[in-house]
Amino acid sequence: MTTVVDVAPATDRELVLARIIDAPREKVFRCWTDATLLPKWFAPLPWTTSSAKLDVRAGGSSLVVMRSPEGEEYPNPGLYLEVVPNEKLVFTDAFTEAWLPSGKPFMVGILTFEDIGGGKTKYTATVRHWSVEDRDTHEKMGFHGGWGLCTEQLEALAKTL
Repeated sequence: MTTVVDVAPATDRELVLARIIDAPREKVFRCWTDATLLPKWFAPLPWTTSSAKLDVRAGGSSLVVMRSPEGEEYPNPGLYLEVVPNEKLVFTDAFTEAWLPSGKPFMVGILTFEDIGGGKTKYTATVRHWSVEDRDTHEKMGFHGGWGLCTEQLEALAKTL
């Protein structure tokens, strides 16, 4: 099970989740960037991920489709802003493929993967929102619980690679 690390948000529009994951950062990063692996852990059960298309490079697009327990699908298009292999991923839903503006920008995700020795990774997910209201909405959607459960699923998968 992941170990919780207390990291305070830097602004009133951020949500932060930090964990120590018992797997090397190369494997944790791979789980985020391999379209065959991401669906195995990305949605908090009983939700699932029905598909993932990832062009993991700055300016590359992504499309991750989450499926509710009732079978409804929720597409999440986005764009990668920064990719530093095994260290950092920055993505946003403000743009979709080919830098087309999305209908309603909601967030920028910043993921860092820090090698802390012993085959473990300090994983920090910082999510910046356009407004305090968007941050509140994301928090009420279950950010900490949902992203926390997904991080445990991520760790379980990364340990098997």
